[in-house]
Amino acid sequence: MLHMKHIDNTPSTPGKFKMEKPPYNRLRLHSSLAKLTFWSFVFLGLIFVFFFRSPSSSSPVSSDLSRRSLRSSYGGPNFEKRVRASAKIRSRNGISVLVTGAAGFVGSHVSAALKRRGDGVLGLDNFNNYYDPSLKRARQALLERNGCTLWRAGVRYAMENPSSYVHSNIAGLVNLLEACKNANPQPAIVWASSSSVYGLNTKVPFSERDRTDQPASLYAATKKAEKSTGSGGKKKGPAQLRVYNLGNTSPVPVSDLVSILEKLLKVKAKRLVMKLPRNGDVQFTHANISSAQRELGYKPTTDLKTGLKKFVEWYLGYYAEGKKSAQ
Repeated sequence: MLHMKHIDNTPSTPGKFKMEKPPYNRLRLHSSLAKLTFWSFVFLGLIFVFFFRSPSSSSPVSSDLSRRSLRSSYGGPNFEKRVRASAKIRSRNGISVLVTGAAGFVGSHVSAALKRRGDGVLGLDNFNNYYDPSLKRARQALLERNGCTLWRAGVRYAMENPSSYVHSNIAGLVNLLEACKNANPQPAIVWASSSSVYGLNTKVPFSERDRTDQPASLYAATKKAEKSTGSGGKKKGPAQLRVYNLGNTSPVPVSDLVSILEKLLKVKAKRLVMKLPRNGDVQFTHANISSAQRELGYKPTTDLKTGLKKFVEWYLGYYAEGKKSAQ
């Protein structure tokens, strides 16, 4: 005889009952579930075994193809041929130059200028994402169309890890100096630093002889350290390096820069003037360039308005092409 049991503590219609099933039915149900679970695991195990044993992108054949592709890009006869062609000197008094950071603003223009002069140029850049890497790839394509090979090295953007600044600005320079030390003949090194080395110095304009022991940021501190590294710690005797300030002959307020951009872009800027935060930015920068003028014949020929006009023309053209290609 089947037992009837009331279901307590559940919202239901009063007087509703359910029939209680015998124990042997529950045992049979539990046994079926156990078998189903067991065979499911067996089936999944077979799938995994088949997956790992079957040819895939991680198979030896695929890996070998990938390695061969990498060697063809950055190694082997074809790559060596490109490097030699890029570094070939094409003028009577030319030199061979390795340009680090060649896909950046300064590096790309230096590479192009050296190439036009007839020098041999080989570029090196890590293509990090400090800003849009596609812009660096565009510069790479432009340089390579002009016979300058640009080699990529993969390192993540330094801002994600402050120690990367130390790795790049100090260890990178030390490695370069060590390589040059054993070279014969020993090459000359031209190192682009930053006015940030003058830090919180209040004496203006900044001179190459000014103190640089008050950095305003980690970046400035590493730039100061690389300068000291280049001197080799030499305090007496012939100078191991020369420092030159390059720049304009007078500082430019940010408000003037904004006004020029407003006229060039034909838009009104939304100005929100705020107090400068203490985040490592200096209040002003103004370089004394008399040494470079006297000893190098350096003379700035592009004023801010002319430079911004060229920049705006490039900017509008570059991003207009980008939008077209994206459509």
